[in-house]
Amino acid sequence: MTWIKTIPFQEATGRLLKLYKKVTGPNNNVDNIMMAHSLRPHTMTGHMALYKNVLHNSNNTLPKWYLESIGVYVSLLNNCPYCIDHHFAGLTRLLNDKEKALTLKKGLEINKFNELLEVKFVEGLKYAKKLTQLKEKVSESDILLLKTLNLTDGEILEINQVTAYFNYANRTVLGLGISSEGDIIGLSPNDSADEDNWNHQ
Repeated sequence: MTWIKTIPFQEATGRLLKLYKKVTGPNNNVDNIMMAHSLRPHTMTGHMALYKNVLHNSNNTLPKWYLESIGVYVSLLNNCPYCIDHHFAGLTRLLNDKEKALTLKKGLEINKFNELLEVKFVEGLKYAKKLTQLKEKVSESDILLLKTLNLTDGEILEINQVTAYFNYANRTVLGLGISSEGDIIGLSPNDSADEDNWNHQ
């Protein structure tokens, strides 16, 4: 599941077991990306707090399906199959339309999504791509463009944070050889109103 040692749920004790119980899905399943933190549980705490609040917080105002789309796109740009699979499953569930989700994924794969989304969402994805691949070339003009499309400063921050989170998550996965073997694909913490509820269902 990873290139480093991990501690499975049934062998966990103390703080690690407590954290595992917070992030479990059905049958005490713990996603491998979380299990990869098992030798340093405090980093799992940081990872989950960031993930939950960046992607699954009811105070966000951009649609959750769009935030998931950014995650899928960044993961495609970084060639991270683990995150693509998990978050495309979440995107499909949120859109409640498999054909639409597949069409959007195809557009993201080939960088042709202008006709699939509102212009503000298109430009948000272009910003995410630039921040992922050409971060040193991002400038205030990129932000000003998003503002002209009626994205608020808070919504621009949401796009920025989802992009930054997925670059972190992709590098965690790719850098430790995390596979999806044994994972239940597409689970996520669904209680967006409770920042401390990390349970995956």
